[in-house]
Amino acid sequence: MKSIFVAGTDTDVGKTYITAGLAVALRKIHVDVGVMKPFAAGAAQKKGYKSEDVEILTRAAQTSDPENLVNPQFFPIPASPYTAWKNLKTKPKVSTILSSFKKLSKLHEMILVEGMGGIMTPILKDYYITNLIKEMKIPTVIVTRSKIGTVNHTIMTIKMCEKYKIPVKGIIINDFDDDGYPVKNLKRDLENLTGVKVLGSIPFIKDMSDASLNRIFKKNIDLNTLLK
Repeated sequence: MKSIFVAGTDTDVGKTYITAGLAVALRKIHVDVGVMKPFAAGAAQKKGYKSEDVEILTRAAQTSDPENLVNPQFFPIPASPYTAWKNLKTKPKVSTILSSFKKLSKLHEMILVEGMGGIMTPILKDYYITNLIKEMKIPTVIVTRSKIGTVNHTIMTIKMCEKYKIPVKGIIINDFDDDGYPVKNLKRDLENLTGVKVLGSIPFIKDMSDASLNRIFKKNIDLNTLLK
């Protein structure tokens, strides 16, 4: 079973919540799923994992893997790895990320790797999230939103995956915008324009409990295609 990189068309499209929901749904069908967020940034939590996103992911997957594997590098400012490097003088450690991913892959049947920002978020000069996915040798799922402008962002994201020869498993629409496209129309247009299947759409999630996430993702996401 192949691991999956959960990428986004932008920052704040809900990658963490989609990844968490997928982790719960896969765990409920008895997939031994691990989680990873190679780079995380922002204010550090005082307890547990430094990154709140990582806390959400590990809780969803019910894993207790070491922080240095699940989140090998944390930057205490909200910025891309490249910008954090320039501001903090802390260079992103790509080799550490890749070795941590290999170690995690031996601990679980499948790893859900959550990206950072959009797919062209810079890690080093001329090295982006796309390069990292390519080096991990895993396919991706693209998380997009329903807000006006998402067609443009999604097409550009898919085009970059094509350029880097990254297999795209499908698109997941995170339908949390009140003023977005009707999902039926957006699904039609994205599939026609990109040739990539929309695996489903997720409504705004109020209840992040196991039962709630499992019910929502089992009902709305094509897990069979995801696991092929």
